[in-house]
Amino acid sequence: MKIKFLIVSGFCSIFFFTSPLFPTVTCYAGSAGVDQDCLQNLFETGPDNLTMGEARRMCAAPEPKQDHERVRESVTLEKSGQGVITERLEVDQSNIRKPFTLMSHRNNYILLGAYNTKGWNAARFAEAYDKEDLEADDLEVEFQLSIKTPLAIDMFDSGIDLFAAYTVRSHWQFYNSDMSSPFRETNHEPEAWLQMQPENLEIFGFTNTVNGVGINHMSNGQGGLLSRSWNRVVGFFSFEKDNLAVMFRPWIRIEESLEDDDNTDITDFYGHGELWLAYTLGEHTFSFMSRNNLESGFSKGAVELGWSFPLFGYPYLKGYIQYFSGYGASLIDYNQYVNQIGIGIQLTDVL
Repeated sequence: MKIKFLIVSGFCSIFFFTSPLFPTVTCYAGSAGVDQDCLQNLFETGPDNLTMGEARRMCAAPEPKQDHERVRESVTLEKSGQGVITERLEVDQSNIRKPFTLMSHRNNYILLGAYNTKGWNAARFAEAYDKEDLEADDLEVEFQLSIKTPLAIDMFDSGIDLFAAYTVRSHWQFYNSDMSSPFRETNHEPEAWLQMQPENLEIFGFTNTVNGVGINHMSNGQGGLLSRSWNRVVGFFSFEKDNLAVMFRPWIRIEESLEDDDNTDITDFYGHGELWLAYTLGEHTFSFMSRNNLESGFSKGAVELGWSFPLFGYPYLKGYIQYFSGYGASLIDYNQYVNQIGIGIQLTDVL
C-alpha cells in the first residue's frame, strides 16, 4: 500500500512515497516545468494509487516558447482596436518606470546604399582641408541611431513626464576607398522635453494622443569652415485614427550672435516646422515627412518617404527604403538640394 503526502512551498514540491521495503523521497523544484495548482488539485481530488511519475506527467507545464516564437506571435496578433500611437505609448509606459531604461526615440536604421543623383559638394571639404583634388562618392552608407530615457514621471502628480533623447545620423563614404572611407558628415541631436497625454480630445475624427514642448540642439561637431549648429524650442502635437498617425512639429530658433552663427540663413531652408504621417498595413509601415514647402513657396522645402517591410519572417529586423528630395538632408547640406534614395535595414520602426 502506498501513502502519499504533498508539501507545496515557494521553493520545492515534495512527494513522499513509502512502502514497507523501499521508502523513497523525491524533491523537485516547483519551477522545473510542473504546474503547482495542478499538483494541489491532484492532492485533494486524485486517486490514492497515483504515482509521482503519473502526477508529474499530468501536471507538466508546456515547454517555454523560444524568444523568436514569442516575438512572432506578438507581431501577428490582431490589432486591439487602439490607434497606432496609443499602442506605442503603452509600450513606452510599460518600460519608463524601470530603472536605467533606454528606449527607441525616432526610427533606427542603416541604409547600406544611399545614392544622391545630384552628387555631393566636395568643394567645402577641399577648402577646409586644403586639398583641391578632394572628391566625394555619390553612393554612401547612412545610418541613424536614436534613443530616449525618462528623467521624471508624473511630475507633481500632474501627468507630465520629462524625457531626454539623443539622435545621431551619419553619412559615411564607406565605398570611397580613395579617401580611406571617411565619415562625410555626422549630426548630433540631444534634446529634452515635457510631454503629457490629453484625455478625450478629438479634432476632425482624429484623437489627440500626446503633446509636448522642449529644447533641441543640433550640431555636426565640426569647427572652422565646416561648423554647423543651431538651437530650437520645439513642440509636437500627435494625432491618430486607427492605423494612421499624424504629428505636427513646429519650432522657433533660438537666435545667436552673428559672430557665433555658422548658418545665419538656416531657417530659410529648414523653415519653422514639419509634418509627419505614418500608416501601418499589417507588418508594413509607410511614412511621409514634409518640411518648409508651403512656407518657402515650394522652393526650399523637403520631402521624405519611407517604407519598412518584413524580411523573410524574421522578427528582429525589417527592410527599409527611404527617399529624400529637398534641402536639409544634413547640416552640412542644409542649403544644397539633395535627391537621394537608399535601401537597407531598420532596427526599430517609427511606430
